[in-house]
Amino acid sequence: MPIDDTLAQFSDWSFRSAFGVFVLASVFLVAQFATRTVAADDRKRELVAAGDSGRPAANVPGRIAANVPGRIEPTPSRPKSEKYGGMGHALVVLGLLLTVASIVLRGLATDRFPLGNMYEFVTMACAAAVVTGLVALRGQRHTQVFVVVPVMILMFLAATVLYADAAPVVPALRSYWLPIHVTIVSVGSGIFLVAGVASLLFLLKMRVAGTGSEVTAGTDSGDTAASGGALARFARRLPAAQTLDRLAYKTTIIGFPLFGAGVILGAIWAEAAWGRFWGWDPKETVSFIAWVVYAAYLHARATSGWRNTRAAWINVAGFVAMLFNLFIINMVVSGLHSYAGLN
Repeated sequence: MPIDDTLAQFSDWSFRSAFGVFVLASVFLVAQFATRTVAADDRKRELVAAGDSGRPAANVPGRIAANVPGRIEPTPSRPKSEKYGGMGHALVVLGLLLTVASIVLRGLATDRFPLGNMYEFVTMACAAAVVTGLVALRGQRHTQVFVVVPVMILMFLAATVLYADAAPVVPALRSYWLPIHVTIVSVGSGIFLVAGVASLLFLLKMRVAGTGSEVTAGTDSGDTAASGGALARFARRLPAAQTLDRLAYKTTIIGFPLFGAGVILGAIWAEAAWGRFWGWDPKETVSFIAWVVYAAYLHARATSGWRNTRAAWINVAGFVAMLFNLFIINMVVSGLHSYAGLN
């Protein structure tokens, strides 16, 4: 099947543009995170609560004063952190659209499903991670930078180390199982990226708090950190420890069955292609190990005495296993899955 070089070039341009947009978005998101003050956010919540609790609106900016007929209180300008966050969020959405465009154009250029090598797999996983971050962090936009930065690193590696020219897939991948199996695995990997980042931030929050005690609902153990030190100031700008822990748990709950389904469907594909469901190929083995680690995390997260930093470390271990499977197994170890476009 001939390759449409024009569409392939447009796909590469879209990918590079997406990377540039994410870089610019990260600048605004870092500025939002750096200028965000907990006191200002608390004051904003107090004003909202005052407006909803039936109190007189005279002290709420932007409302008609109840005790002075016809007088309207001046509305203060938006804080700088909100302005930076709004611009960063818009750029993240634009970067996502460009990333999706690069995937679609790659598929049109090659007349196949665009998941035939590591470059395309990582691109899909990055898109899934950004979508997950936008949805899961819609109430914590100042933390989107911690999803965008890992995505930028993966995209940089995809464009340099992992890049593969648009070309037909090898015969082993010419199957209807390709869009089913690989799409599910790549989307699950993107979701696990957000879960891993959330657990790392949770561990940092708990570390600064100087406690490993179990996190309970409505409690932010990280806010007990000492006021001094750059790390403590950084940690205080993060969401509550309980919020980060819940985010890691919820995203893992979504990614775990997806990844498990991907492994099972891969076994079915292996039976059709190689005549056996399971052969302990290196990639199969590490995928199974990663799945077991995430199962252990979910079990630990629901077990009294483990629902704290211990469970979070298990989640991080699962994310490390995913990265090991993606890079080391594909790039170093030789096996039946060594057709990722690098050989």
